[in-house]
Amino acid sequence: MADRVKWSSGWSWWRGLSVGNTPPSYKGYRYPVEMVADCVWLCFRFPLGFREVEELMLERGVIVSHETVRRWCAKFGQSYADAPRRRRVPLGGKRHLDEVFIKIGGERKYLWRAVDADGTVLDNLVQNRRDRAAARCFFRRPLKTTRSVSRVIVTDKLRSCGAAHREVMPSDEHRSHKGLNNRAENSHQPTRQRERAMKGFRGVGGAQRFLTAFSGIPPHLRPRRHLKTATHCRAETTTRFAIWDHITGVAGLPAAA
Repeated sequence: MADRVKWSSGWSWWRGLSVGNTPPSYKGYRYPVEMVADCVWLCFRFPLGFREVEELMLERGVIVSHETVRRWCAKFGQSYADAPRRRRVPLGGKRHLDEVFIKIGGERKYLWRAVDADGTVLDNLVQNRRDRAAARCFFRRPLKTTRSVSRVIVTDKLRSCGAAHREVMPSDEHRSHKGLNNRAENSHQPTRQRERAMKGFRGVGGAQRFLTAFSGIPPHLRPRRHLKTATHCRAETTTRFAIWDHITGVAGLPAAA
């Protein structure tokens, strides 16, 4: 990975990375940094389970257990996802909020999600209910995590969203219509795909950690192909991998002889 090309002009906003960001510490880990970063990349970028990543690494001649891969994802996934999120371009004023049920340990829970007008996931929150208190709790989270001001909130017809809106952000315009919230509805599809690949989540805490990191890592590594030519898409993908090397600390390693 270390020999990938430098940043393109389209990613000039990322050039402050070396000043404001320090890669996570790998002290005490016996596996190389590249191996840890590759396993986390495979788990979050592709619909693979931990055992499947274990098998892929074995094919490469690396013996690592699926439980070790799981711990790496829990330990480093959030750190890797936070770096692109902190340097996200300024957000627009429209927010789409929606909730969907997920099974965790055989019990029904609700995953609340906020996305912007481009479909970028702003925040996730797993809760037990979807009543007024749950909606109020989630409405406050994007205000803290994105540190930006919204002007339009788009939700479906869930009444608890309207009650929470009037209480938390009454000055924002609230548009409540199922047909207007396709941005948030479509954002659930990758989660459903990953949920099937992992055969569900075992605990609320683990699901929250995984989904928070999952909303940040794949969008960074996957440019929107339908908006670019094949050549442009390959160039931007290479650039994003170069940034990934800096995030994970791989770029700071000496090149192999």
